[in-house]
Amino acid sequence: MDSWHGRGGHVAGPYLLRVAQGLMYKEFGKGTLAWAANIGGYRLGPAMATERIQRITEANETLLSFIPIWEEHRHQPDIADLAFGNPQEMVIDGFSSALASATTPRDKNHYAYKFSEDESRHTVASHLTNWRGQQFEAEDIAMTPGAFGAIASALGALVDVGDEVVYFDPPWFFYRSMILSVGAIPVSVPVRSDDYDLDLDRLAGVITEKTRLVIVNTPHNPTGRIYPPSTLEGLATVLSEASDRFGAPIFLLSDEPYSKLVFSNAEFTSPALHYPHTLISYSYGKILLTPGQRIGWLALSPLMPDREALRSAIFMAQIAGGWLFPSAIMQYSLEKLDRLSIDLVELERKRDLFVDELRHAGYELQPPEGTFYLWVRSPDPNDVAFVQLLAKQGVLLLPGSTCASPGHFRISLTGTAEMIERSLPVFRKAIPSDA
Repeated sequence: MDSWHGRGGHVAGPYLLRVAQGLMYKEFGKGTLAWAANIGGYRLGPAMATERIQRITEANETLLSFIPIWEEHRHQPDIADLAFGNPQEMVIDGFSSALASATTPRDKNHYAYKFSEDESRHTVASHLTNWRGQQFEAEDIAMTPGAFGAIASALGALVDVGDEVVYFDPPWFFYRSMILSVGAIPVSVPVRSDDYDLDLDRLAGVITEKTRLVIVNTPHNPTGRIYPPSTLEGLATVLSEASDRFGAPIFLLSDEPYSKLVFSNAEFTSPALHYPHTLISYSYGKILLTPGQRIGWLALSPLMPDREALRSAIFMAQIAGGWLFPSAIMQYSLEKLDRLSIDLVELERKRDLFVDELRHAGYELQPPEGTFYLWVRSPDPNDVAFVQLLAKQGVLLLPGSTCASPGHFRISLTGTAEMIERSLPVFRKAIPSDA
């Protein structure tokens, strides 16, 4: 059979192969992996994948390699699935009834096309005003299908092909992909290694006249760091000085899906309090632990000048991006959903137990201030090999290489208490005695 040639003869190589393997395993089972391996020698033609998609796939190589491992093990009895922020027990009380109550049509338009509904926008604006101490306007709230849709809307409204978008390593693993998807140039800056705070000197050093947007995630996935007001003041200074220097505002996207998942020894402050050209992205999927029912929002800081033009740009980006509005049911149930939360006391108990046990066993980690993750240095510098080892012993983790940070792994505290208890002996056994 003839080879499939891509644009300029680029080989898809192992990257799309791993996508195919993961998807075929999920759909058809383990026997398809051997067949999938046989397609590795083919080249992708223009009809199959653009160069942009090939770059996006390459950016996710480690994650795509991990998904078949996760799929192979996660349905096994007694598995401790601590890899992703997925629910491992039944949904919290009140969630299903809130959605059910929103299914009854109020009028003929109940299930019509939905933009950002006035009712949901006012719910968010009122909550933000009471929570943040700033006067948010409903018109400055764009309802989105989770933070994913909020980030996509911000990128679509603000970023042109060739613009630079800066984010911090280790990142949420899809920032780079989303930046590439709009034809922009991703620029990463490592956080400080000692305390995971923002390295503002490095940030200042990478900003150029092409920099259009900086993304900050607080509380930070995967480290759990919450950036303090002093850091956010310094961040505002760096961005303001660079904006003045280049004669155009550099926007800040504060990605805050974990902003309600804050432990009792910490306090959350939004960058929007410090820098006027800030947009905030949020998802209810974290506080409710329902990532499969997607609703979130993108908000403009009340301090931002000339908001009217940006409101219009975001609206058009939502339409052009594939109708990035939540469903009727999710928007009509929001007033009830906004009052709900997973058990933060139990989450903190699991955090404390895990931190104490892992440190006692010899692992290196800092207690997170927020999120539901632990970020741990792997005793094996090859984090992928370490994660594969533990998977064979019934514990699923996320390799740090998926977050551009080899030599670490991430633990999700969304696992049940029983899962955590079962995992602890495996962690103790896996670390060398001289570690």
